[in-house]
Amino acid sequence: MPKPDSHRAQPKGGVLPSLGRIHGRVSMTVVRPAGRLALIGVAVGAALLSSACGGSSSSSPGTTASAPASDLNERGPITFARAKDNSGYAPEEIATWNAQHPDEQVTLLTLPDSADQQRQQIIQNAIIKSDNMSVMTTDVVWTAEFAAKGYIEALPADKFPTTDFLPAAVKSATYFDKLYAVPGDSNGGLLFYRKDLLEKAGVKAPTTWDDMKKACKAVQALPGSEKIDCYGGQFDKYEGLTVNFAEAVDSSGGSILGPDGKPSLTTPEAAKGLDFLAGSFKDGTIPAAATTWKEEEGRQAFQKGQLVFLRNWPYVYGLANKTDGSSKVAGKFDVAPLPGLTGPGVSSLGGLNYALNPYAKNKGTAIDFMKFLASEKEQKARSLASANPPTITSLYTDADMVKKAPYLPTLLESIKNANPRPQAVQYGDVTLAIQDSAYAAVQGQQSSEAALATLQAKLTTLTTK
Repeated sequence: MPKPDSHRAQPKGGVLPSLGRIHGRVSMTVVRPAGRLALIGVAVGAALLSSACGGSSSSSPGTTASAPASDLNERGPITFARAKDNSGYAPEEIATWNAQHPDEQVTLLTLPDSADQQRQQIIQNAIIKSDNMSVMTTDVVWTAEFAAKGYIEALPADKFPTTDFLPAAVKSATYFDKLYAVPGDSNGGLLFYRKDLLEKAGVKAPTTWDDMKKACKAVQALPGSEKIDCYGGQFDKYEGLTVNFAEAVDSSGGSILGPDGKPSLTTPEAAKGLDFLAGSFKDGTIPAAATTWKEEEGRQAFQKGQLVFLRNWPYVYGLANKTDGSSKVAGKFDVAPLPGLTGPGVSSLGGLNYALNPYAKNKGTAIDFMKFLASEKEQKARSLASANPPTITSLYTDADMVKKAPYLPTLLESIKNANPRPQAVQYGDVTLAIQDSAYAAVQGQQSSEAALATLQAKLTTLTTK
């Protein structure tokens, strides 16, 4: 799933996104068969960042030189560079592998909390043709960029059958009909709602935006509920805003990029999506403070009983149900698919995949390790330990899984209908352009039409480079 931001952050209990701008170092953990951890500080982060030539994470370096011919039979020690795992399970699964493969030990490299720094370090690792990262976790939105620029290697189809995986997860790992990563963890947005208040008000969980606003008015008419806010999401100027904007546009029947890969934002459907967000701020459906909210601020507001509805990722479920006094809504809420303009909405797909470094040594071991991580057995163990949603479809109805995470059937429905964010080679610049325009609209600085026209022009330039 990084500190909670937007597409893949991992507070305990979930996978979420994060595109904060926090500089960090890579830490290396050698996980030995006996489970002992030796934490070794390394200067990989500094070395890689020093070669960045001063560019920001949104810059798009040129295509790397061709990688050496792959030897997919070479075996031996490898490194696993992954997003920070706050659940603590990653060392355990690596220890399991290491115990079974004494001559093919895996060393864990923990990347920085923020996803933009993770992306930057993976890019710089490729630019300097380093074999330091053998297997890497990659955000689902990075596939097109990384594949097009040679930062990751296409995987042999015969070694990675995909029939058991969620179709949306497989799509997120595919570029021009070639598999460039193995689906690892998935994610989709959910509508958290105060079941107790809706029942008192005599209304059901909404399927449309209008239904949601009507439900809020009914709840706010209850004695003692006059000051509760209606709806929250992620509207600070960061990757979470890209996610919420994409969901609004998709949920109104529009799209950011059309089937031809060209921007498709000057449409009535796209305008209706952004109008929902901007109009909800204007009429008070979304509190003004939410322009500073990332995942955690919204979660905290919901747990304090300040919201009727919250769009967030599944990790919120366990935290909001805690009975240690940290949540005022434990046992009082439920989840539903996101609402849309005329019916159920469309979630943005979240999650992470496992990719192969073209310059890695011992690629035979790396491929087998990726298969191990993505196996049904290991995905189930990892999900039970960390609450990271799996990418194997059958696990969403597995009795053990559903007992621990009752929201899984609803999440499966969300993921089945999910769309990826724009699959653009210049994704770093694309998401920043989206954030600029969407933020101007929700702040009331531009009309939806003006913001979308500006964004259309920016994305036209970015997608034709």
